Amino acid sequence: MDQFNYKRRETSVTQIGNTPLGGKNPIRVQSMTNTNTNDTEASAEQAIRIIKAGADYVRLTAQGVREAENLKPIKEIVQAKGYDTPLIADIHFNPRAAEAAAKYVEKVRINPGNFVDRVKTFETFSYTDEEYNQEIEKIRAKLIPLLNICKEHHTAIRLGVNHGSLSDRIMSRYGDTPEGMVESCMEFLHICIEEKFFDIAISIKASNTIVMAKTVRLLIDRMNQEDLHFPLHLGVTEAGDGEDGRIKSAVGIGSLLADGIGDTIRVSLSEEPECEVPVARKLVKYITDRENHPKIEEQPYALYNPLSADRRQSRSVNNIGGHNLPIVISDRSNGNYELNNHFLPDYIYAGSKIPDNAPRAIPYIVDFEHWQHENRTYPLFTVKNRDKIKFTNSEIKFIALSHKDLNDELIDLLKNDKSTVVILKTQHINRVGEQRAFFHRLMTQGCDVPVIINEEYFENQDEDLQLKAAADIGTLLLDGFGDGVMLQNKGNIPMPKIDAYMFGILQAARVRTSKTEFISCPSCGRTLFDLQTTIAKIKSATSHLTHLKIGIMGCIVNGPGEMADADYGYVGAERGKVTLYKKKEMIRKNIPSDEAVESLIQLIKDNGDWIDPQ
Repeated sequence: MDQFNYKRRETSVTQIGNTPLGGKNPIRVQSMTNTNTNDTEASAEQAIRIIKAGADYVRLTAQGVREAENLKPIKEIVQAKGYDTPLIADIHFNPRAAEAAAKYVEKVRINPGNFVDRVKTFETFSYTDEEYNQEIEKIRAKLIPLLNICKEHHTAIRLGVNHGSLSDRIMSRYGDTPEGMVESCMEFLHICIEEKFFDIAISIKASNTIVMAKTVRLLIDRMNQEDLHFPLHLGVTEAGDGEDGRIKSAVGIGSLLADGIGDTIRVSLSEEPECEVPVARKLVKYITDRENHPKIEEQPYALYNPLSADRRQSRSVNNIGGHNLPIVISDRSNGNYELNNHFLPDYIYAGSKIPDNAPRAIPYIVDFEHWQHENRTYPLFTVKNRDKIKFTNSEIKFIALSHKDLNDELIDLLKNDKSTVVILKTQHINRVGEQRAFFHRLMTQGCDVPVIINEEYFENQDEDLQLKAAADIGTLLLDGFGDGVMLQNKGNIPMPKIDAYMFGILQAARVRTSKTEFISCPSCGRTLFDLQTTIAKIKSATSHLTHLKIGIMGCIVNGPGEMADADYGYVGAERGKVTLYKKKEMIRKNIPSDEAVESLIQLIKDNGDWIDPQ
């Protein structure tokens, strides 16, 4: 993989109906219905809405044989209305349902974590080598009949590994690690190859963006070693809704798309499924528009490991760099000093002058020409006036640079002036590639200056700015780069919102927490309560608990697993009933839905984690 220059990963082609995946085909976009699959008319109508929104594939849950058989009339209605978009069956726990669905739809998704194995128990199991091999033979016995049906009906298969639903067998050997997720996939993949079945797509997902990105890269590395090049489906599970869902998805998916990885994506939002499609389309277009960009010349740092989540080591300058949390710099050079009290920046860039009415509780950065006339401020230099650094005695000096500015003289200055912090700018269409090149040059030269990632856009729509900034900044943060962020926008989006986006990106990349983290699934046909209403109600009651992670899951399939690192969990148990968890431990079962939110709040209080809102 070229660290600096965008190019799509070369894959084999998987035939999915009339819409092939991988190879030189465009990146496909998909979504999933949230209707009851036994409701033929409602499912067909929603599938058509998703198709009209621009989806290349539509997925429907088939939790039993009855639902799988009902895919046939759903498909007939969709086709009768003039749509030939491939349909995909989503299967968990039920090989018989997979076999039935494979006769009617163009692709069947199976989950290696539960295709043969039981519901996740979080108990500790120990397998001898013989017992482990026996478990593999159980997989073979269940999988081969499905493969034979798929061969007969020209049906593709997606091997969809989820971090939250790894089998007890995998957990016993690997734990819920990226290595375990890759092994879970390879067990099934090897059987497919032995049976000469190659119409395969692979997904390997997590709600943790670091785990997701690392695991996908680890899988590609493993497949490359075996000369396998199957196409990949990308997604961040349980990303959430609104701003959080878009930012988290763009961080996780965008970081992989930026490296040419990914052949189809789903942006999973806890919203109506057709809302996911235009979001995904925007993200794909933003990344692929950089194709054939002007080449970025740089040598990668010899010791850099793209499979590692380790952060670049920088020195500490005041509260920037070193072991400090990444900072947020808010650009208020336009004179607007309205603040978002929930997301206060660490520094404010005031431009040429700090107005008399500007709030004074936050440190200011001003241009060097005006620095000496302001109190409690830190100077900002550009590459043109960097020589003035030696005339300042400020405890922090910010210098704005881009990759093309770097030379040996400048790097020596950055090494030796221990009060300097870089504001890393770029005008390149491949922002990520050029800014990566800057970090690699610093590491090669042994320069540990702190670096603030600075991105500038011209957006008038919140969603556009959220997606682009999260994809660009989030990629670098997941690389382990950056000691802070500075997001500038020349459009009509208020700065308090932009401040919130910066904090949201840092949290999505899991480098700084500033608000309650809600791990919520997108609704599907398995959801056992009104997901959107419930999420809104839980958020309203608990959004001030910034020290907590709360999982909100529609059903048991991924619920306990995907929210395993959450502090509390709210999971659909059966229709109208909810089960509450404290971490992985089930606390209360089958609570009526209309009482469950209050019960969750009481559970938080009983464990001493509640704080009254101010």
